[in-house]
Amino acid sequence: MSGRIALAVDGGNSKTDLALVREDGALLAHVRSGGSSPHHLGVDGCLEVLEGLLDAAIDEAGLPARRDGVAETAQLLLAGIDFPAEERTLLERVTKRGWARRIIVGNDTFAILRAGTDRGWGVAITCGAGINCVGVGADGRHARFLALGPTTGDWGGGYDVGMAAVAAAARSEDGRGPKTVLETTVPAHFGLATPSELAEAFHVGQLPVRRVAELAPALFGLALEDTVAAEIVERLAMEMVAFARAALHRLELTSKPVEVLLGGGMVRSGDGRLVDAVAERLRDAAPNATVRSESSPPIVGAALLALDDLGADRAAQDRSRRELGEAVAKVRAPRTRELA
Repeated sequence: MSGRIALAVDGGNSKTDLALVREDGALLAHVRSGGSSPHHLGVDGCLEVLEGLLDAAIDEAGLPARRDGVAETAQLLLAGIDFPAEERTLLERVTKRGWARRIIVGNDTFAILRAGTDRGWGVAITCGAGINCVGVGADGRHARFLALGPTTGDWGGGYDVGMAAVAAAARSEDGRGPKTVLETTVPAHFGLATPSELAEAFHVGQLPVRRVAELAPALFGLALEDTVAAEIVERLAMEMVAFARAALHRLELTSKPVEVLLGGGMVRSGDGRLVDAVAERLRDAAPNATVRSESSPPIVGAALLALDDLGADRAAQDRSRRELGEAVAKVRAPRTRELA
């Protein structure tokens, strides 16, 4: 086996993909595990996940059983890397491990942007367990958001959308809000009869509250028949528009032809209506923007950035996009089951 190797990581809150790719674009290994966000696991927990994945990838690729020097370049793009200090800390810790000669650490939204476009600039929004956005101008300037949740004004992603459904169900039951099918479908998803029973199950610890994220994907279907569900989906679309509008404004791209890429589990679990809603509502602020979902999984974007660093040609990039995309498709988790 010859040729320099690129190490790519797309690490989210719920899953992590790691790939080893040769400079000609050939996929040597692709492995997946649970989340690796330092925000939730801490730096030590994050590194433990990445080390386990790297060992598995080295074994799958048939390489010598050693992590140090396995790659020429590495792109480690992770959720929960929001401040420069966080990037520096993780970079220092990984550099000491010697996985690659050159290592770049950044937020996972950069992977979505590169996966969706070969331009090298534009706006990317990820909406999975949480929500975040990054913008890159044609001149190389960046527009970033802290995306730390309520403390930085964020709403969106699976947890927030699921919790909105739970709240709407409760208010439908006790009369504080309008009647909605969520009153029956939300508790039924967890095998319960009423929102009150569900609230008690969460309160006493019978059910972990984080499971509300399971409710989010089904809202897209329910929005066709239920006004309250439609309002929750509309709120999510407007939050994504707010991110895109702010990034485009800060980069002075509101009047330019620019791509806005949408990625993450919430986007993939929908049927295209969320993308259409964002495109329609962004039109006034950025009439020349093109809004679409990611064309390849984020790990492909991380791999392409690593290949860019190696100076790989277009043929190598196309091969990596194809082979790694096919590998991810084989292991992609099934869609969350619909609400009962």
